[in-house]
Amino acid sequence: MTSQIKKEIEKLREEIRYHDYKYYIENQPVISDKEYDALMQKLIKLEEKYPQFITPDSPTQRVGGAPAEEFEESKHIVPLLSLSNAFSFNDLEAFDKRVKRMLGLPPDRDIEYVSELKIDGLAINLTYENGVLTKGATRGDGFRGETVTNNLKTIHAIPLRLRGERIPRLLEIRGEVYMLHKDFQRLNKEREKSGEPLFANPRNAAAGSVRQLDPKITAKRKLNIFTYALGEYKDGRIETHIELLKLFKSLGLKVNPTSKLCKNIKEVIKFCQDWAEKKKDLDYDVDGVVVKINSTLLQEKLGAVTKSPRWAMAYKFPAEQATTRIKKIIVQVGRTGALTPVALMDPVGVGGVTVSRATLHTEDEIKKKDTRVGDRVLIQRAGDVIPYVVSVIKEKRTGKEKKFIFPKKCPVCGADVYRPPGEAVTRCTNISCPAQIKETIRHFTSRGAMDVEGIGDAHVGQLVEKGLIKDPADLYYLKKEDLLPLERMGDKLASNILSAIEKSKERDLSRLIYALGIRHVGSHIADVLAKNYSSLDELSKARAEKLSSVPEIGPIVAKSVELFFKQEGAKKVVDKLRRAGVRLEVEKKKKAPQILAEKTFVLTGELEEFTREEASEIIKKLGGRVSISVSKKIDYLVAGKEPGSKYTKAKELGVRIINESQFKKLIKK
Repeated sequence: MTSQIKKEIEKLREEIRYHDYKYYIENQPVISDKEYDALMQKLIKLEEKYPQFITPDSPTQRVGGAPAEEFEESKHIVPLLSLSNAFSFNDLEAFDKRVKRMLGLPPDRDIEYVSELKIDGLAINLTYENGVLTKGATRGDGFRGETVTNNLKTIHAIPLRLRGERIPRLLEIRGEVYMLHKDFQRLNKEREKSGEPLFANPRNAAAGSVRQLDPKITAKRKLNIFTYALGEYKDGRIETHIELLKLFKSLGLKVNPTSKLCKNIKEVIKFCQDWAEKKKDLDYDVDGVVVKINSTLLQEKLGAVTKSPRWAMAYKFPAEQATTRIKKIIVQVGRTGALTPVALMDPVGVGGVTVSRATLHTEDEIKKKDTRVGDRVLIQRAGDVIPYVVSVIKEKRTGKEKKFIFPKKCPVCGADVYRPPGEAVTRCTNISCPAQIKETIRHFTSRGAMDVEGIGDAHVGQLVEKGLIKDPADLYYLKKEDLLPLERMGDKLASNILSAIEKSKERDLSRLIYALGIRHVGSHIADVLAKNYSSLDELSKARAEKLSSVPEIGPIVAKSVELFFKQEGAKKVVDKLRRAGVRLEVEKKKKAPQILAEKTFVLTGELEEFTREEASEIIKKLGGRVSISVSKKIDYLVAGKEPGSKYTKAKELGVRIINESQFKKLIKK
């Protein structure tokens, strides 16, 4: 029976891998999304029931693992060299002459080249052993990069297991991670709504996404990849670069279909000319053409200099730029209170699009370029999407230009703004700021905070837009007649929401502190503050110097807490919470027996009778500690449904693994 289950699981995996290849590599899906989801759910349920059969290359393991504390260093087997640049066709012709001279060939002898579009993304290195992806790393300095395997596993175009019959024992390949224009635009819209700084271009977005410490964030970014070069390879000899690209394709790796074998340098130049025009029709960014000698024998003869091969060259497309004048600089406030400067400019055409606004990103960026109102500036459309200021044309200044002074108060509500040392973003500190009120209330009602069930983002939006709530405390003054007119609101749901609001009045002080959304105060720091201050009133009067003396509270957190409670908006919210009957003091309880003292737990998968937060609170109350990552120092891994890679790692390290039933017995001892 066990053998049959294992075969069924592997058959499902093969079927899903095939459909991943058809969808993400060939762009020719043969089943519907619904059918694909059904296959995946079937596999997930089988692996939940039989976790002993979970393998690192299973399609279910693309997103897994706890956020990393830092990236480990990764040494490439074969160095990942950079390329010399050509900025004109004369440079390409000079490259061709130099190659022939070094090879001892006559000037009129043709050399075959492969021309490939130069993807504007992040270079990465993938290592496959016996067909299974074992490591993924960034390029770094070409010799050592950062290990980002879990992040790269979230990219569906990267196979976790190679396909085909000719599977190498060891294969080290190079690729470029990139982001489609539509996904980049979607990501920046989301960041704008949440008050986060916008990415300047898809390349920055791709690079930032690959280097997220939490792979779940990377998974949401919808990255893609093209593979294009070889590192280590131990199964025979590959005679040409074209043959290599065909091998990659046969193994299920994604290669760019635009690559072309050119008979000579003239055909290379024609390829560059054609794509300089056609690149605007692509749905991803390219900034040039990579030119490589096709013959691997000739490549070996030419070798490399310190940092780049002699047999390849990168031709860079001319940038699309224009000059215009900055009429005004305004500051927008996002949903999380982030202040973002924006330049309003005289309309100008760049790359076929008229632009009149440019994000200036941060106060530091303005100072660095000395950008002033009235300046003539050189702008460039980064990634053909967002225009940015390349430089200020200072020689055209008239003396009438005005320096921009970054505001000390929020331009929306007038509250103090705060920029912690070492950070680039300045934020409004007012909990009642109209620009961020929706996000503030969403956080306040979330599960880890006051946990008000039933009230969703749509309800919050309507309540704010109708003026029924202007800060989180207003939730406690809502009546059923306020809720009933809302869309998709019935009598029963309205009653449930009011009941949930009433129930939330008794939450622990630590959860209330966290719910207030104080910058740098997460759930753990909120616990620390609640253990050292018996009430919200006492905490609100604490000065930064005193707060800094509390273990785990550094000067940045201390200053943020002090500044938050100094705002009139925060004082009004605390007063309204008190009048509404919300508990603002630490509840005096009999201390639970510390039966889990000095024991460290990791929670993974979905528990049936507890939320992750509830299980964590129980462990802490019984004297235990909860960690987010698996190591040899862990005493117990509590495994629920879909345990993922933490389960696998715990098995490898010999960590004691218990299920939910065993956990319940443990906490009742």
